[in-house]
Amino acid sequence: MVVHFKLSALRQGRPYEYVVRFVLGGLATVVAGLVADWAGPVAGGLMLAFPAIFCASATLIEKHERERKQQKGLRGEERGRSAAALDAAGAGWGSLGLACFALVIWWRASDSPPALCLAAASLIWFAVAVLMWRLRRELR
Repeated sequence: MVVHFKLSALRQGRPYEYVVRFVLGGLATVVAGLVADWAGPVAGGLMLAFPAIFCASATLIEKHERERKQQKGLRGEERGRSAAALDAAGAGWGSLGLACFALVIWWRASDSPPALCLAAASLIWFAVAVLMWRLRRELR
């Protein structure tokens, strides 16, 4: 699989689907803020790490793939589930890169200049993300 960016994919979604994603992401942020007020910033940060948009994205991916197959007169249930599962696997692999980013920030933030710490954490995230992507390709 080659990773690429397609602006034309934005036309595949319906406006209400984008609204659902926006609202779910906003609600997760509000809940994280409320949890931070109630239980402290550590608990709020953990809540903020919840991938609020993932649930909406997985269901929309499944729906779009199923509809594409049905337009061609085929049953698309299996294809839809497979596409959503592939997205879920990518989110899981990507979470490892995000966890490494967070570890570098946690480990170096108190004794490093903020810009240097952020740059190092970003480089680590990128390296881990690319490594996980390549590893996934090798395991197939």
